[in-house]
Amino acid sequence: MPKPKYHILVCKNTRPPGHPKGSCGERGAMGILNQFNFGVMERSLMGKVIVTPTDCLGPCQMGPTVVVYPDGVWYKSVTEADVPVILDEHIGKGKPVDRLRMPDEVWG
Repeated sequence: MPKPKYHILVCKNTRPPGHPKGSCGERGAMGILNQFNFGVMERSLMGKVIVTPTDCLGPCQMGPTVVVYPDGVWYKSVTEADVPVILDEHIGKGKPVDRLRMPDEVWG
């Protein structure tokens, strides 16, 4: 298998209901993860893209969070409907999806 060009990290962390930070898991992260996996297969990107579920990536209030490396682009509030856009625009054309980008202010 060749070294992948892109690595997509999808936070799937789930906290107990009512936790003050919330979590990506309770906001549909598993569906997003599945859509990325299906989308990679549908677009014949196996070997070019690897999708990995993660635990907490930090900015829980902005989740579900997705990170695309090696570009270091962090996406916020991702939905299942956003997955094809990320795959087609960012991965396919090399153009990050600006409307989903996490603002730098999140990091202080």
